[in-house]
Amino acid sequence: MADSRALYEQVILDHTKNPHNFKALDPCDHKAEGFNPLCGDQFTIYLNMNGEVISEVTFEGSGCAISKASASLMTTVLKGKTVTEARALFEHFHEMVTSAPDTEINEAAVGKLRVLGGVRDFPIRIKCATLAWHTFTAALEGHSAPVSTE
Repeated sequence: MADSRALYEQVILDHTKNPHNFKALDPCDHKAEGFNPLCGDQFTIYLNMNGEVISEVTFEGSGCAISKASASLMTTVLKGKTVTEARALFEHFHEMVTSAPDTEINEAAVGKLRVLGGVRDFPIRIKCATLAWHTFTAALEGHSAPVSTE
């Protein structure tokens, strides 16, 4: 278990130092801003859609390692997904990070996002891990008010 935890930590650090899809999307179909007052994390999520399929999803902003890695991983896994698939993935992700530490993780449902499973050992970091996802949902739904984790 220690070896897999070290691997997961390395993946998180890699996504923090070299985030995927870290750029503004102009023009974009949807956009939302999110803020986590506890850590100071602040992100803007940009989306382009092709019907019900997410053709492009990017982000800008700053935050702690967990929030930035989560946003980077999120943009990687959501590209090419339908809205329905994206919502289901968020549900599985949210369930994973909010479950008890001894709960088995449904790796088939969360895929690459498994690396963030350790967040559930640190409840104060759950808002960091879910900020980008809540902001993505707000962008998808066309909400103009900034999302807050409070």
